[in-house]
Amino acid sequence: MEATQLYKYLEKDFITSEMSDDWAQYMDSVADFLSENFKKRSMGLVCDFATEINKVYTAVFPSELVMQKILDDGIQDVMLFVHHPSIWDIRKAPKVFYQMDKKLLQQFKDRRIAIYNLHVPLDNFGNYSTSVTLAKTLGIKPEKSFAPYFGALCGVFGKINCTTVQNLKNIFQKIVNHEVSLYNYGANDINKGTVAVVAGGGNDVGILEDLVKVEVNTFITGITAKSNHSEKAHEFAKKHKINIIGGTHYSTEKFACISMIDYFKKLGLLSEFIEDEPIIEDL
Repeated sequence: MEATQLYKYLEKDFITSEMSDDWAQYMDSVADFLSENFKKRSMGLVCDFATEINKVYTAVFPSELVMQKILDDGIQDVMLFVHHPSIWDIRKAPKVFYQMDKKLLQQFKDRRIAIYNLHVPLDNFGNYSTSVTLAKTLGIKPEKSFAPYFGALCGVFGKINCTTVQNLKNIFQKIVNHEVSLYNYGANDINKGTVAVVAGGGNDVGILEDLVKVEVNTFITGITAKSNHSEKAHEFAKKHKINIIGGTHYSTEKFACISMIDYFKKLGLLSEFIEDEPIIEDL
């Protein structure tokens, strides 16, 4: 497929004029590789390295592991689709995002491997969104969107048959295949059979306020570790008896990138998800 045609499909299906983002201002170290369009709006085509695309790899972050895997495949004229254009690592706080490896980027350029990013657009409520795909994987039936975010709605309220927070934690652990955190600030019973889901970095007072309004006492997100950034959210949750369950940034957002395989296949493109490593310190 012509690269420009693929970009048009993605633009039409995911990006709206109300959306915004701010990645480019933090990416000076790789600025020479960034497309002019990405420098202006921080979404869409990150690296304009290909004119023809025969396969799409999907990943949460463009980590060294992910980029090297594509290079090791000995492939060219492909695209890496990522949810984030930078790489997350809470262990590097206060700078929790770092940039792509320049040597690997040069090899991508030489091999005609484009990089495309949908952060806010993929967080936005929809069939492929981070929170909807996580909810469905957990057996939650999405009912209503919430949590305004850069022109998108990144959260979802949904119904679940599971009746207790402890059982939900066990289900979560089986799905992500590693430990998850449970901050047991409320009752063990899931109120009204409804839970709130915000994949990734949703542990925020503004988001938790929306739960209080509808009497939801169970919140699923990615990053839950106690820090200066999350301190107020934990205090708020404790005060209002809201249970917080965390599954790491990576593991709560990967299901959207996995689901994007179907999107690209519907366009007639081969597609493959590349697994990465969750950072347990997120919990």
